[in-house]
Amino acid sequence: MSVVRLADVTRTHGEGPAAVTALSGVNLAIEAGELVAVMGPSGSGKSTLLNLAGGLDTPTSGTVTVEDTDLATLTAKELAAIRRRHVGYVFQELNLIPSLSAVENVMLPRELDGDRSARARELAMEALGEVGLAHLADRFPEEISGGQRQRVAIARALVGERRLVLADEPTGALDSHTGDEILSLLRARCDAGATVLVVTHEPRYAAWADRVVFLRDGEVADATVPPAVNVR
Repeated sequence: MSVVRLADVTRTHGEGPAAVTALSGVNLAIEAGELVAVMGPSGSGKSTLLNLAGGLDTPTSGTVTVEDTDLATLTAKELAAIRRRHVGYVFQELNLIPSLSAVENVMLPRELDGDRSARARELAMEALGEVGLAHLADRFPEEISGGQRQRVAIARALVGERRLVLADEPTGALDSHTGDEILSLLRARCDAGATVLVVTHEPRYAAWADRVVFLRDGEVADATVPPAVNVR
């Protein structure tokens, strides 16, 4: 069963002569346990694709389904519940809350979904441990480096049982060694049954994927299986 399916999806911003088409007629299905990398030049629709797959945006036409549920049929409350419980996001802007410590940032999705504070903290510490930052759990975002903030954001995306992880340039602030560690972690989540859709401009990291989808001018230009590399 496809965890995420985009069927003939088009997303247009604006109307009339000023309208801009971000995606046009995109068809994509991603299975459980699959890591798919999305590549393409700036403005090709990569981030729009991620936002649609996670229900953060709605298509102008076509359908987006997550685990056989058409997202367009859900109320705002139902959609928010799916995002909290099953979808993890890593944004380019990170969106960490400055007034919360690293562990509190990671705890937040679990607390919003009703976990008691002690349980949310336990899960958050496990996630921070996975990205190698348990020792910085009580630091605030301004007290840690850009790369460490990136890893906190990744821990927040992974905390709890995430069936779908959407990552927009998750290695952007990381050196190659740490980037490999993060891709290894995402790969392990896929091997455990999760689905990961990751936007990247680095062929090195795309090589960890099961498939690489290339976007150009809002359309799928190509999809290929990357060659095996020595980081796998």
